[in-house]
Amino acid sequence: MKVFFTTFGCKVNQYETQEMSELLVSTSNYTLTNEPGDADIIIVNSCTVTAEGVRKVRQTIRKLKKANSKAIMVLTGCASQAEPQIVKDLPEIDILMGNRTNTNIVYILDEYFKSPSFSNAHEKHLKSDSFLGTGISKFEGHTRAFLKIQDGCDRYCAYCLIPYARGFSRSKPLEMIDEELKNLNKNGYKEIVFVGINLSDYGKNTPYSLPDALALAEKYENIERIRLGSLEPDHITKEMIERLAKIKKLCPQFHISLQSGSNSVLKKMNRHYKAEEYEALTNNLRNAFPEATITTDILTGFPTETEEEFLETVEFAKKIKFEKAHIFPYSLREGTKAATLPQLQKSVKEQRAKLLTQITNATRKEYLKNQIGKTVNVLFETDKEEFSEGYTENYTPVRVYDTKARAGQILKIKITDAADDYCIGE
Repeated sequence: MKVFFTTFGCKVNQYETQEMSELLVSTSNYTLTNEPGDADIIIVNSCTVTAEGVRKVRQTIRKLKKANSKAIMVLTGCASQAEPQIVKDLPEIDILMGNRTNTNIVYILDEYFKSPSFSNAHEKHLKSDSFLGTGISKFEGHTRAFLKIQDGCDRYCAYCLIPYARGFSRSKPLEMIDEELKNLNKNGYKEIVFVGINLSDYGKNTPYSLPDALALAEKYENIERIRLGSLEPDHITKEMIERLAKIKKLCPQFHISLQSGSNSVLKKMNRHYKAEEYEALTNNLRNAFPEATITTDILTGFPTETEEEFLETVEFAKKIKFEKAHIFPYSLREGTKAATLPQLQKSVKEQRAKLLTQITNATRKEYLKNQIGKTVNVLFETDKEEFSEGYTENYTPVRVYDTKARAGQILKIKITDAADDYCIGE
């Protein structure tokens, strides 16, 4: 039977889609297809971070089922895990799962075909859950491979449903990580991106921590780069930075979620740091990694956020000079503490997001211009008709304009110019 996957959300979701696909093709019953119209089974791996994201999941399910009414529709991921009632207005769904049951995908499908009727294979996360997963050996369609080493979150930020969708923080054992690295190295991946739901919390309640996991990749010859996914600032200590700086293959790019530059808003968000602590962290990282880039996420229009508090965030963003920032208007998620607070108008949230985007984009343009004249190592990911594109160690996008094929290669490139969101080199 042919299986089509569509994936929403973060790198962890993308990893779990790869994990499920490898489980399916390891049997003789299933093959993968890139054409939903040819599929016997359609699996939607969902995201619940924003209300808009869930709306797109619903829309996609209806569209895919309408285009291929005979296909078995499977919903899994964070939206179905946190909100299993989603099936009430989605009769298109034949099998309801959640991220806790992803690794049972073969068994669940086999059981369904024994007795084809709506199947509820959803299970709640338990406090006693150990790390769930079987691992991957490749990352289909990608030059870089994502490697999930942590799951869950204990933070319960006031705006976030993820702890309800992912359960408590738990870490993949080092021996499992090493086995996956061995397979990814064998398959020629030059860069590994370590990812997790709360990645910097890796190793909680164990004798090891994040640097221990990263250090495992140092010994593999084909793996030339190690990169970190999104990090939470309050877990990154000076001691951790000192250890990270000793890992030679670690790329000096750190995506550290800020959310707000106002201490009063951070407190209402139930974030576990102050703006001053965040600033000290960025200074420590830039001192330890001279070519470091600091990227971030910021929410605008959190419930009760005043104009004065928003302007504190604006000034803080100017002060830190993020090399890139993802700006999101606050999205109400039922079931969170923030949903019970007085809400700001949509227009206010969006206006603030627009202004902050303009400011952080200007900082990014300045950073890109400052790269002109430098010679950098670029791992090329895509070859297009007129140019090849890839990323430096600190995740600066670089394009080389000609028709040569470079995807999968790490090459020395001299930066000659900068556009709004990328550099140009030769």
